[in-house]
Amino acid sequence: MINIEKLLPKWVMRRYLLLWKTLGDKEFEFEDALRILKKQLKPDDKRIVALFLSELKKAGWLDVKLNPLDGRKRIYSLKGYDDIFTNIVADILHMK
Repeated sequence: MINIEKLLPKWVMRRYLLLWKTLGDKEFEFEDALRILKKQLKPDDKRIVALFLSELKKAGWLDVKLNPLDGRKRIYSLKGYDDIFTNIVADILHMK
């Protein structure tokens, strides 16, 4: 049996679920994620949120594009449960 925590740490999944509950698949910016997560998880700061978004992107749970109005900023969108499940199944099938 696969331990799902090996695919993505529990702290990342928890934050994903908080953002998904609030935003769904709507686009958002870093500041939006920071505001939402700080409201729910008091100790979160910019460094933790940046790490969290990076982990989501590496796992394929987050899409990222440049903001067309300001190339220094990113626009994020969370992938839905169906996409995530498909990614997890693909990872499991490729594990040896």
